[in-house]
This record gives sequence, structure tokens and C-alpha cells, in this order.
Amino acid sequence: MTDHLILSIASLIALILAVTTHEAAHGFVAKAFGDRTAEMMGRMTFNPISHIDLFGTIILPGILYLTNAPFLFGYAKPVPVDFSRLQPRRLGEILVAFAGPAVNFLLAFVSALLLHVNPTQQTFGNDILVKSIIINIVLAVFNLLPILPLDGGRILNGLLPRQWAMQYSQLEPYGMLILFGLIFLPNLLGINLLSSIMMPAVKTFMGVILAAAGIN
Repeated sequence: MTDHLILSIASLIALILAVTTHEAAHGFVAKAFGDRTAEMMGRMTFNPISHIDLFGTIILPGILYLTNAPFLFGYAKPVPVDFSRLQPRRLGEILVAFAGPAVNFLLAFVSALLLHVNPTQQTFGNDILVKSIIINIVLAVFNLLPILPLDGGRILNGLLPRQWAMQYSQLEPYGMLILFGLIFLPNLLGINLLSSIMMPAVKTFMGVILAAAGIN
């Protein structure tokens, strides 16, 4: 097995674990605030089969990988949340949205800590841990972009005054178009707009997490 194939498999495993825990976290926090929709639909689980999205978890990362994108990420099927059932609603909406990125940052930190178990010898397990750190941080930062329906958009919607929030929420139907434009247009135009937006935050969180885990 070549090093290239090993790293590809490690990346896929790390990505599936990242998006699975991300979506499950939304379901667990939604239940804590009174909404059991995810639980009733069998989505409050760490079973990746329940969360994998053909395009977001398989095809999109594959396209980014084949086009030598500066970072690899993807997404799973969104966990269903009935925001009208959350009590209190605004706090619930913010924390349900933040739960996904928060668990990704936590996974990145735990992965960094586990590198201390075998800090020098290269193994497939270490490859997965390294990819887990990178992918979880990138996934968290991407989801914190203030664009609906991403988590960052949900958080901003919950923080805005009600009248502004209602106007902002009207942009949600166009959110995926904006995201796909940010992802794919740079490849056509020869610029890395999304990378320029995300990389400063990715590098900052990477430095903080590695330092916290005792990795220089």
C-alpha cells in the first residue's frame, strides 16, 4: 500500500468520524433543550451510516482531493431539529448550532493528545490522528462561517435582534448556492477565496489546540 493511498484512507476515516460526531452532537443538545426529533428519527447516534450523505461525505471530498484543494472537508445529512420545540428557543438554537463545531474542536484536541502515545513512529493510527486534527479544525471553522444554513449562520440568527433575524433568515434558500460558489468558483477563476477567508482562523485554532495538547 503506497503512502498516498494510506493518507487517502486515513483522511476518509477521519472525515467520516468528524461529520458523524458533528451531527450527533446537534441531536444530543437539541434533546437537552426539549426537541426529540433527531432521536425519534434515529439520527441521535454515532453510527456513521445514519449520517453519511453521498455527495457531502463522499463526492465533495473526492472532488476537493482530486483538484488539489488547499483543504479537505465535507458534510453529513443535517440532523433534523424542530427549533420551535427548543426551550428557551434562542439559547437552544445557539447552543444546538454550536454543538457541532464544539465537538469537532474537542475531537481535534483529543487526537492531538493521543499523538503522545506514539510520538515518533509513523503508523496508520498516527496518520488518522494527524488527519483528524486537520479535518476537525477545518470542518469546525467552515461550519462557523456566518452563512445559513451553516452553524455559524444559526448562531448569528440566534444572536440578532428578532426583526433582523427574520430578514437574515430569508437568505437561507440561497445559502448553499453561496457556499458552492465559494468552493468551486475559485478553481475556475484561479483564486482561493474560501481558503483566504478560512486559513487565518484554521491556523489560529491549530496553534491553540496543539499548544494545549503539549505539541510544539
